[in-house]
Amino acid sequence: MMQPALQDLGRGFAEPAACSQTVFRQALDALSLPGRLQHLDVSGPMQSMQAPQNAHPAAAALLLALLDQDCKLWLSSGFDISDAGTWLRFHTGCTLVSDSKEADFVWVASPLEMPAFEHLAQGSAEYPELSATCVVQVMGLATSDQAGAWSISGPGIKGTGHMHVDGLSPEFTTQRCASQAHSPCGVDFLFTHSVSFVGLPRSTLIKD
Repeated sequence: MMQPALQDLGRGFAEPAACSQTVFRQALDALSLPGRLQHLDVSGPMQSMQAPQNAHPAAAALLLALLDQDCKLWLSSGFDISDAGTWLRFHTGCTLVSDSKEADFVWVASPLEMPAFEHLAQGSAEYPELSATCVVQVMGLATSDQAGAWSISGPGIKGTGHMHVDGLSPEFTTQRCASQAHSPCGVDFLFTHSVSFVGLPRSTLIKD
């Protein structure tokens, strides 16, 4: 993984407190209202953020807002030639780990680099909160009932909603459904594309 000089790292939030609060609220909205597309406002103080190589602006902003010095982060191989790890360590104080099972947060550069569910922290019956949040960069997002879209239901969704995430392996839904048998354990997902993102918490049911 690249280790650039600190002076060569891209800028984070121009106004760290205000920007972090804004993005954090959007992340909470995304996970409490699954399937509702969120858009990062890059016209305000966030416009000076310089996302690392291979990073979607929405993914970089989410992790800037969610990580702190107590968090462990795992990066997929798509960031091996990027300064993403060094950038987040500098701006948030997080710790990088080489084993995805140890990570509080997982940043996946491409959907084909998604670790299998057994390689992600899913918490325990006593401590379900000790599970991973995965930020996955995908090829496209939509919340309409188009070909290939999931039907989604559960908390935060009125009736049935729809979500289309472009590029995920067909095994994703199979593995996720199997993991939900161990509720309240599980993994929460934030899928990003460019400046947009959508949440898929562990409580949401999906059908192909």
